[in-house]
Amino acid sequence: MTWALKRQLFYIGILIIFVAILGFLIISPYINRLPTCTDGQKNGDETGVDCGGSCVLMCTFEVDKISVLWTRAFEVIPGRYNAVAYLENLNKNSTINKIKYRFRFSDKDNLYIGKREGETYIPAKGKFAIFEPAIGVGNAIPVYSSFEFTEVPFWTSVSEEKLNQLKILFSDVKLEDKDTKPRLSATIKNDSLFTIPEMSVVAILYDENGNAVSASRTYLDVVEKEETKEINFTWPLPILSNIVTKEIIPMYDISLVKLK
Repeated sequence: MTWALKRQLFYIGILIIFVAILGFLIISPYINRLPTCTDGQKNGDETGVDCGGSCVLMCTFEVDKISVLWTRAFEVIPGRYNAVAYLENLNKNSTINKIKYRFRFSDKDNLYIGKREGETYIPAKGKFAIFEPAIGVGNAIPVYSSFEFTEVPFWTSVSEEKLNQLKILFSDVKLEDKDTKPRLSATIKNDSLFTIPEMSVVAILYDENGNAVSASRTYLDVVEKEETKEINFTWPLPILSNIVTKEIIPMYDISLVKLK
C-alpha cells in the first residue's frame, strides 16, 4: 500500500467518524426522548395514546358515560320556560372542562317546537344540573324535552385530595310566599381553603311524589375560602304544587378553583 493511499484512507476514516458523530447528535434526542402526554404515541405509563396513566387527559374507554336522569321544561311566564337536565357523573375523579349540548322540545303530539344549545363543564362524581333560562316557544307548550351532548367529551383527571377538600354546604333553606311571588333563600358556605370563581347555583323544587315541579338559578361571581353568603331564588308566578323537597346544586369549573 502506497503512502498516498494510506493518506487517503486516513482522511476517509476521519470523514466517516465525523459523519457518524454528527448523525448521532442529530438523532439522539429522538431516540432518547422521554415520553410525554403530547407526543402522539402510547408510551410511558399511558393506557392509550397520550391519555391515562400520569396524563391529565383520561382515555375514553376508562370512563363511564354521563347518565341523563331526566329533562324537563318549567313554565316561568306564559310562553317562556326554564329547562333543566338532571345528570349524574359516575366517574369519581374525572371532569370535562368544556362540552357542547342541546335541549330539544316537542308538544303533546311529539311535534318539534324548538331547541336551545349551550356549553358547560362537567363536575366530578355525583349528580348535577344543566340549566337554560327563558326559552321562548311561542304559543306552543313543551310537553316533551330531551337533552344530548353534541361533541365527543375530553375527560381530565382531578386529584382526589382536591375533591375531598372542596366542601360546599347549604343551610337555612326556606321557601316563602309560594302562593304569590315565591322566594327560596339559603345560606351557602365554602367550607374549604379554595377560592371558587364563577359559581352558578341551581334550585329544584319537588312535590310529595318526588316530581320536579320548578327550578331557578342564581350566580355568585366568587366564593372566597371559608366564606358564607346568603343566596336567593325567585319565581314570577305562584307555585301551585305542594313542595316537599328543595334541592340546591352548586355548579363550578373545578379547573378554575385555586388555593389563594
